[in-house]
Amino acid sequence: MNNTFMAEVSEDFAKCWHAARSHLQDQVDKPLGWQKVNLDPPFLEHMSIVMGNQLFFIQLEDVDQQLETPGNPEGLFYIANGCKGYACVMPMRKSSGEWAPATGGWGLLDARTRKPVTPPDLITDELIELTDWELHSCAVQIIKEEIEKNSDELVSSQTNPDVEPSLWCDGPDGSFWFVVRAVRYPEKKADKPDTLPKFQELCDRYTPGSRGFFVSVLFTSLAETFDAQAEENGNIAPLYRGKEFHYRCSDIEVITSK
Repeated sequence: MNNTFMAEVSEDFAKCWHAARSHLQDQVDKPLGWQKVNLDPPFLEHMSIVMGNQLFFIQLEDVDQQLETPGNPEGLFYIANGCKGYACVMPMRKSSGEWAPATGGWGLLDARTRKPVTPPDLITDELIELTDWELHSCAVQIIKEEIEKNSDELVSSQTNPDVEPSLWCDGPDGSFWFVVRAVRYPEKKADKPDTLPKFQELCDRYTPGSRGFFVSVLFTSLAETFDAQAEENGNIAPLYRGKEFHYRCSDIEVITSK
């Protein structure tokens, strides 16, 4: 990974991004299932959507190669592979000051083959089990929403399970960050990563006095009737993409304090 993933975006890229998002939303008569739907770094993908049992990760391209875009193809393939989704590009063209897709239909191309992609055509009835990356993303989003609901802190997040921290917050009492882990039933709680002491030192060097916390999120499926003896008999319902689940957060553990 390189620092282009954390780059701030230009005003022109933001306009291009909003035009692309509007075009995708116009393809359906109900709200799309947006996954990444903001311009906050890091940028493995520029935006992502879920339709049925499929995930689509999208990077924008300027066909005239005049627009600086954050991220790179390696990052796009990295997250698409990690989540078992489709890596797509969306060529855009600026004309008379306005951005619009450069190709017809949904405006998406397969990032590897450059063939048109129509998301509804790729939906199947197959039950796809949630990847570890998807489950981690769910856990990060849950904790982020809890923080935003209960405070006025400014929260930034990233969902790559191989990068720490998952959440960084700035508020009137200083900076604090969260290391988030997700586990599937019958596990009860995730272990803190072995690299935490070294990471803690780096965070304190970057922002002296910042506070660190650890939280684990447990997920169980609601797809089938709960079996109280599941741990003994192995009758544990998998967590499938698009299906309901229940979650429970552990107590927050302090890693560093002022």
